[in-house]
This record gives sequence, structure tokens and C-alpha cells, in this order.
Amino acid sequence: MKYVLVTGGVVSGLGKGVTASSIGLLLKACGLRVTSIKIDPYLNTDAGTMSPFEHGEVFVLDDGGEVDLDLGNYERFLDIKLTRDNNITTGKIYQSVIDKERRGDYLGKTVQVVPHITDAIQEWIERVAIVPVDGKEGPADVCVIELGGTIGDIESMPFIEALGQFSYHVGPGNFCLIHVSLVPVLNVVGEQKTKPTQHSVRGLRGLGLTPNILACRSTKALDENVKGKLSQFCHVPAENIITLYDVPNIWHIPLLLRDQKAHEAILKRLNLMGVAREPNLKEWTIRTEVCDMLYNPVRIAMVGKYTGLSDAYLSVLKALLHASVACRRKLIVEWIAAGDLEDVTAKEAPDAHKDAWDRLKGVDGILVPGGFGDRGVQGKILAAKYAREKNVPFLGICLGMQIAVIEFARSILGWQDANSTEFDPETKNPCVIFMPEGSKTHMGGTMRLGSRRTYFRLADCKSAKLYGGMNFVDERHRHRYEVNPDMTSQLEDAGLSFVGKDETGRRMEIVELPDHPYFIGVQFHPEFKSRPGKPSPLFLGLIAAACGQLEVVLQNNDHVSSVVPKKIVMSNGQSMMKAHQNGNATKHCNGLVNGVYSNGNGVHF
Repeated sequence: MKYVLVTGGVVSGLGKGVTASSIGLLLKACGLRVTSIKIDPYLNTDAGTMSPFEHGEVFVLDDGGEVDLDLGNYERFLDIKLTRDNNITTGKIYQSVIDKERRGDYLGKTVQVVPHITDAIQEWIERVAIVPVDGKEGPADVCVIELGGTIGDIESMPFIEALGQFSYHVGPGNFCLIHVSLVPVLNVVGEQKTKPTQHSVRGLRGLGLTPNILACRSTKALDENVKGKLSQFCHVPAENIITLYDVPNIWHIPLLLRDQKAHEAILKRLNLMGVAREPNLKEWTIRTEVCDMLYNPVRIAMVGKYTGLSDAYLSVLKALLHASVACRRKLIVEWIAAGDLEDVTAKEAPDAHKDAWDRLKGVDGILVPGGFGDRGVQGKILAAKYAREKNVPFLGICLGMQIAVIEFARSILGWQDANSTEFDPETKNPCVIFMPEGSKTHMGGTMRLGSRRTYFRLADCKSAKLYGGMNFVDERHRHRYEVNPDMTSQLEDAGLSFVGKDETGRRMEIVELPDHPYFIGVQFHPEFKSRPGKPSPLFLGLIAAACGQLEVVLQNNDHVSSVVPKKIVMSNGQSMMKAHQNGNATKHCNGLVNGVYSNGNGVHF
């Protein structure tokens, strides 16, 4: 097994995750099998109990693992299926060591950070690295490891020590360290400054790790004299110093790495030059060029409570991008804070209320993503009502499906107090209830998580057709509440159709309004399995309906090729779609940031 370690220095947020994913894609394009591990030094066992404002979205895996959003990047880039063990946290490591100590595995020894914690880290890496994640038998050729945080962080120290020992343990021909650092350009003089990277590398070397390749983030390509300076003071060959300069969108990064021969530097270090081929990124390059030229817009409203941080809905945004590319449309995301749609906001902040409704009324489709808590729920219900009454294409995910059911019960059945017991435990019309197997005392890992099977109860419905006429689908879940099965017959008699259920027939998974152009709610999270070139069928349906292509898609089971010319369809790689975002956010930003156009109060990430 060969290992590539990606670390970061100077500041956080340099793009280690994108760099690690791009390296994995580049090595895969060279004909190698690749797996990935993300190390998060926080004490949480997993990301499941962390606020999206704190850490971005929680990505859910097939096995129910609630993990860092970077694992979503790995899955989308490499088209693989990771497990919960591919995300290592300090909490997991310490828990495993404490469990061993309680069992007496250490035979009375004093349990210490070195060697017990560091050994546990190394054993975890070696154990997980050999688990196949690409559907093939046998271990991968290369494991790309990303160390979260920044060199010098106190919480990272045990991992740094363990990885230093690990590099010695596996040998120099099996270990390659890539350090992502910052080379800032001061506006006053316009000169690229190398000192931050020098200090970062010095700190890394002082901790027992020596970088083989430097990946330098900067606003423009590094000057040759700057490369020479870095090479001299960081003891890295000039040809192994890669520039990751600002580009129109981040999906150019694998091409930047290829053009600067990053793969050759890695392959030489790992003694794989005789095994690997030249990287084949022809389809990736075509996709980049096509997506950069998309012009006709499709405008989608994202109605949620975390609209100030787009990373909170990262997979949803990516799934929209994949579908928009398939439909040859330039995505415009209107970020609408659900609370701004509510009547109370009309009194307290009338301008924000008017702006939110004006933008909602100007979209081609509405998406209400998942979430927890009662803040903004009434605004989401109003958005669903608007979509239902005005025949605007609508997709509700998890909580988005539940509020659609609540809105229907209130408006059509006249149950004015219809609600979820999550928001009103005393409601006399509980349309959404707590799942019997859930726990109200323990938050972490107690939801209905991971891949579960949904059976279609009606073949002649939009969702079944979008999935290609299959009898069932496997999608990922993350929820504690569900539609009350005792009320479904009344809802269906009034016109709502529960077309997808679990194997018992008691758990509602997919709901549709048959007479609506496109009104679908799902209890699962289809965004987690969307891939470039293979968009989620339900997201594809939303975008197709929003731009008048739904009938074309429904008439052909080969969803992507029904809309996209054959020569452009990709099997792997990430969409390079530009998302134009408008709406209320925490930072003002005009222009292009990370491939996302943010106008006015746009989301900056």
C-alpha cells in the first residue's frame, strides 16, 4: 500500500480537501485504484452532533456514518463509497484506547499518548486503507490521507507524531507528503511572500515530517525566483513546487496539477512510474470547457435556515449543479432564509420580508432541504404552499417532505393545528411523529441513518419514472421523525400520493402531487449519491421541470443522455458548473469566488 499525506499550513481554509480529492482523481486517471481517509482532530466521535454553522454539512455514508463534508468531496470526485472508519477523529481514537484499557488489553501498563494513542492511529490507518471502496475486490493501490487543521494546532500533535512514525514504518518509497501552504501577495508591493510557507515547513520539519511536494496557494502562478527561494529554504526540489493559483472555478484544480506534472512527482516518490500510465483527463477537460460556456439560466430557490453558510447545504448544491449541467443550464441559486418569509418578519423587518417573497416569486423551482429545530418552519410551509398553489416545481428533502405534508393537511384537509410533534408535542393532528426506535436522551448516532430501501407502490408516477422504472431504490437517510402512518389514508383520499414506502409499508418515503407539474417530497437524502455525469434522478427532475425538459427526461430511462449529447456525458469526475448565488448571507461579495458568482449579499465560501 502506498500513502499520500496532505497537510496544511499558515491558515485554515486553503483547500486541503479539494487538493486531496484532486490528487486522488489524478492518480485514478493514471490507472491506479485510490481510497481516502480524513483525519479530524476534534474530540467529537463524529460530525453528527455538530451544528452546520460550526462545521458545514454532515455527510452521511451508506453504513450510516455521519462524517466530515470532505468525504463527500472524495466520493464525488472518485465515485467511491466510503465507510465511517474512513473518517478518523480524536474522539474515536481515544474511545478505542480507553475501551482497550477497560478490557485489560494493556496488561496493567500505564496508558499514554505515546505509544498507545499513536499506535492506535497507525493501526487504524493501515486497517482502513486496505478496505476496498470502489466495488472491486482487493485493496486499493494508493490511500490519500488528509490531516485536518493546521500544522501547529495543539489537537493535531498526536496525529503528527503518529504520522511521523508511520512514514518511517512504511518506508520512503511508500509515503509521500504534500504540504498545502499560502504564498500571499501584499497589495502594497505586489510581491509574492514566501516567509509564511518557510515558517510552516520549518514547523512541520521540527515535528518530524518532511514535505516531498509543496502545493502553494496564491492569487497567481508563482514566479520562478519565488520557486527557487522556496526550494532553497524548504529543501524541496523546484519541480516539486506546485502552484494552486486562483482559477474561475475550483474544478480546474486537477488540470492544474496535471499540467504542472504533480502526478510524476508523486509517482516517482512512490516508485509507481513503471505501473501508472499518463493521466487520462480528456472527459474532465471537455466537461470543464462545456460547463464554463453554459449560458441559459435556471433559477432555484433554496429555502432553509442556514442560508448564511452555503457549506451547510454543500451536497444539495452539488446535486443541483450536476442536474443543471445535464440539462445544459447555468444554475442560479436564490438563498432565501425561511424565517424571512414568515408573517412575523413582515412586522419586524418588512424590507427583508418583501425581498424574500419577491425573490421566491421570481424562481423557476423551489427546494426545501433537510434541517432540525422549529426556526423557520413556518416559512418553509409557506414556500411549499406557494409552490403547490402556483404550480412551481418543488422538491422537499427530509424535513422538506414533512412540511409539505403538514401544509397539505392544513390547507386541503382544514386541520389548522396539523404539525410535527417535533415542533408541537401537544398537537391534535400529528402528521409527523417521532420514530419508535429513536432515542430522546442520546443525540449522537441514534437517528435512522444510512442506506435504506424504498419500494415504489405505484409505477406510473414521476419519481419511479425518473429512477428508470425500478421497483425499489436504495438511498441514504438521516432523520428522527416520520410521516404518521395512521393519517396517510386521509391525506391520500384528499389527493396526496405516497408512492414510495419502506419494506413494511408503514414508513412513508416518497410523496407526490399527481396533478402538479413537479411536486415531490422524499424522506431520504438523494443529494448524497449524486455524481457528475450521474445526477440524482430527483434533482434532475426538479431542474428539468424548472426549464421545461421534464417530459423529455421521463420518456427516457437513460436520464442524462436524454438531455445531454452522448459525447459530453461523463462517467467520473466533478461538475464544474458555476453557481450564481443571490440572497442574504454573512458576507458581501461581488465577483467570482471558488467558481461561485456571488452578487450583492451573496454567500462567500
